[in-house]
Amino acid sequence: MPALLVDANSLLAVDVGTVTTRAAFFDVVEDHYRFIASGHAPSTAAAPFRDVSEGVRQAIENLQIVTGRKFLGEGHTLIMPTSEGIGVDTFVATFSAGPAIKTAVIGLLDDVSLESTQRLARSIYARVVETIGLNDARKPEEQIDSLVRLRPDLILIAGGTDGGATRSVQRLMETVGLACYLLPVDKRPALLFAGNQELADEVKESLQPLTSSLSISPNLRPGIDTEDLQPAQRALTELYTQVRRSQMKGVDELNSWAGNTLMPTASAEGRIIRFLSQVYDSSKGILGVDLGASAATIAAAFGGELTLDVYPQLGLGEGLVNLLRYTSLEDIQKWIPLEIPAEAVRDYLYQKSIYPASLPATPEDLSIEQAVARQSLYVALNSAAKDFPRKVRRAALGLTPYFEPILAAGSVVTRAPTLGQSLLILLDAIQPVGITTVILDQNNLLPALGAAASRNPILPIQVLESGAFLGLATVVAPYVNARFGTPVLRARLIYQNGHENRIEVKQGALEVMPLPTGQSGRLYLQPLHNANLGFGPDRTREDGIPVTGTALGLVIDARGRPLRFPADGVRRREIIKKWLWTLGG
Repeated sequence: MPALLVDANSLLAVDVGTVTTRAAFFDVVEDHYRFIASGHAPSTAAAPFRDVSEGVRQAIENLQIVTGRKFLGEGHTLIMPTSEGIGVDTFVATFSAGPAIKTAVIGLLDDVSLESTQRLARSIYARVVETIGLNDARKPEEQIDSLVRLRPDLILIAGGTDGGATRSVQRLMETVGLACYLLPVDKRPALLFAGNQELADEVKESLQPLTSSLSISPNLRPGIDTEDLQPAQRALTELYTQVRRSQMKGVDELNSWAGNTLMPTASAEGRIIRFLSQVYDSSKGILGVDLGASAATIAAAFGGELTLDVYPQLGLGEGLVNLLRYTSLEDIQKWIPLEIPAEAVRDYLYQKSIYPASLPATPEDLSIEQAVARQSLYVALNSAAKDFPRKVRRAALGLTPYFEPILAAGSVVTRAPTLGQSLLILLDAIQPVGITTVILDQNNLLPALGAAASRNPILPIQVLESGAFLGLATVVAPYVNARFGTPVLRARLIYQNGHENRIEVKQGALEVMPLPTGQSGRLYLQPLHNANLGFGPDRTREDGIPVTGTALGLVIDARGRPLRFPADGVRRREIIKKWLWTLGG
């Protein structure tokens, strides 16, 4: 047995969300790491508790009931390491609760350092409240007034290539320094400098006394055509924890239990998605989506190159009140299979933003919630796609890149009343192209695995291979310009017992070929009318494609890319109902 399994046999992972706090337990079973069980409790980061530790202890206590194993000792302290069958060897924690961190972004050129700094801010749960650059027309005193009035929790500064501009960056530093000086000591922001490294010592000397915490990382743009976010993202993760420690009780204790490795949930998810992209088919990317109350998170990795974007304004909690700034009521309504007036949809957005833990009580509420989820995820993915590498493979400009697999989290998706509803939310929002596998993270394990990777790299690999995730469907989505009703694909599925299933799919159709979990088969596809499955127009694999069983089997989505709806509302609603019926309701 590898030494790592001996040194850290068990692991407890806690994720503190806006609505729910989860505790997941992993242990060695027959010389392999396995997910054992999880415990849930309402999060207590918000009023009236404003103390995350209460929700953490409740989640762990519920896990104790499920497993029969004791993790908390006297005074509700964590028992670590394991002793005589109680306690745990390793503890990790991730965190997404709380309002978005107010962030000011400072840089030089709009399409160089400022653009990179904006991308850096999107890798955590941040809300950019101010942007200051070289082309800012305001006077320095107006910029200072704005920073003092807005009181950001965090300031990100970049600008100047290594060995490049210094005077312009120094002027921006003076603006930031004066603003920090004018703020009350207990309201001064944390600051990250990721610009010209020749100024690092000067930044430390001049700004460190004026900030709550200062971090200096390697340059985001070491060259005018070179961007490297990863070192700054690691530094930003640490600053994020420090900001949260000053905002909420219990974060210090949670970070101490985790050996000072507490990290944002999105960062942990991004870490595991990056790892998977180095393991799976290098010709495609890996996509992870998480639609929670605090934010919509998109993590896409291509050959180890990660794009991580977090959108608090698109989360399904208090951010919903601002959703209509990024989309329209009409775009939300188009996904609803019932006739519901726009005023009811608007009222739902406001109610849900006030009570994010509320559950849909009627079919109308459920339809609205799932429609909002579709549109939030659709907007988030299309925004994140602007940051994807230019070299990624797509069937056509503007379409979703080829991904394999797609992993989805967030209770609105993973806890939908039926698996067919879960899949249709994802198909409608992501609109994948080609052949891919859709996987549900029903137990919210991705953040735990990402956080555990640095402490025990064997555990994530073995848990991912253990079947702890639900294979929802293998999806075949041809890209083709054909008239509605035109045959665009013939499919032949040969099961492992030798039986065959044949189907001809027409443009606009959604079809299912059963292939239950635990079975396997070989899929032969014949594209028609220049349909593209990722091999090129009308091209296929002559030897067939090996496929394994999933909960919903093989789903062929020939509805077109991008999806288009009839103008007539009655016909549109009937089509959506038909799609739901095809996938099981």
